[in-house]
Amino acid sequence: MKHDSRIPGGTTDVVSTHSVFGAPCWVSLTSRDLKTTEDFYTAVLGWRWQTAKLGEKFRFALAGGTPVAGIAGVATMWQMAVAWTPYFAVQSADDAVARVQERGGTAAVGPISFPPGRAALLADRDGATFGIWEGELISHWEKWRRAQPVFIRLHTRDAFDAAIFYGEIFDWASSRPGCCEVRYEGGEVVLRSQGYVVARIVSGALESAPDPTIRPHWQVHFTVSDVSACARAAEQHGGSVLSKGGEEVVLRDPDGAQFTVTARRER
Repeated sequence: MKHDSRIPGGTTDVVSTHSVFGAPCWVSLTSRDLKTTEDFYTAVLGWRWQTAKLGEKFRFALAGGTPVAGIAGVATMWQMAVAWTPYFAVQSADDAVARVQERGGTAAVGPISFPPGRAALLADRDGATFGIWEGELISHWEKWRRAQPVFIRLHTRDAFDAAIFYGEIFDWASSRPGCCEVRYEGGEVVLRSQGYVVARIVSGALESAPDPTIRPHWQVHFTVSDVSACARAAEQHGGSVLSKGGEEVVLRDPDGAQFTVTARRER
């Protein structure tokens, strides 16, 4: 999760999950072919790339010099699905996994150590996949959050039920200082961390739907200045357009991972 905590002048910019517990803290993509993935997202989103300390199969995507997301070329090696996954900050990975299992969710991977922290891949009781991270976050993480290049939305069967499930795992709307706030606004459950909107939960997904865009899932959104240009670039570089809205387009990359590009605006 962290590539270099040092910044000019010898100071540090290290943020721990202990101070931002319960909030989304990162998004990551599993890939079969790193080169194809890099070329596609460079063309569609203008990203640049940096090798992560975890090894040659791991990359950080940079937008304007700010880390935006992680790419792991391990889908084939680890027999994992190709997908974008949000990660939530936790103070204890072991406790979070136990809470998920106690409430009817499942643990697919971990917790396992990825210095400087620990991670696990989980699914809620409706099948939506998400991850947890315990430890240090990427350098300049506060800048990443303020810039808000990424946000996430859970499409689920029952937004209120899902909010209770995640709230009990991540201590949302609890009496603990620094916890995330949860409110119902405009037909959605809205999650805020230190005043920033960091996630939304909406009802209506169908558990047995054959279309994965309709089944319960966490959808990763990237904010862009030109949605139409991103859609054209995706089709020109081996991807496809799944759906179009006024200010949002759902895309699929050449590996099959789906994501949304959203017009940059106040959320």
